[in-house]
Amino acid sequence: MKSGTKKALITVGIIVVVLFGAYSCYKSAYNGMVSRDEGVQSAWAQVQNQYQRRMDLIPNLVNTVKGYASHEEGVFTAIAEARAKAGGVVNVDASMLDDPEQFKKYQQAQDALGASLRRLLVVSENYPELKANQNFLSLQDELEGTENRISTERRRYNEGVKDYNQFIREFPRSIIANMSGFRTKAYFEASEAAQSAPVVQF
Repeated sequence: MKSGTKKALITVGIIVVVLFGAYSCYKSAYNGMVSRDEGVQSAWAQVQNQYQRRMDLIPNLVNTVKGYASHEEGVFTAIAEARAKAGGVVNVDASMLDDPEQFKKYQQAQDALGASLRRLLVVSENYPELKANQNFLSLQDELEGTENRISTERRRYNEGVKDYNQFIREFPRSIIANMSGFRTKAYFEASEAAQSAPVVQF
């Protein structure tokens, strides 16, 4: 075999090995990003499921309280308004996770609803008959459980976002992420009050 041919074959071999290595690196990084992105989407779906559960509990809770505290109209109006605002954005497109402003609006709507519910439960303190009502107690327990699950799912979501964001920002994956359209996701930064479950002391 001629020397020139041998060098050409070695060069081609090296190029093939380098290209295969680059392809393997790209494939591994890309698939890792997709996997983590799916993890974030899945965690977000769980947050939304719990928000939906809370939304579904509200009418029954409000109607039960209304039966005993019908003159607390301001509280009921605030809840109705907060629920209407939050209701329009409970199940939102996952692309919102890439838009910090939209994500913040979503959080604010949910926080306002949580604050209204806490106010409703505080009002119930003034009505001993209501506090003894089995239906109210059951709904209150369900709401507290839901609020706890919301807090848990938010934490899991943030953990998934941290893993994803860190993964796509590390070099050289950051180059692949930029080329492939992967962007950092927004964290859930709810207020202290919004993250604590409503508690009514009897």
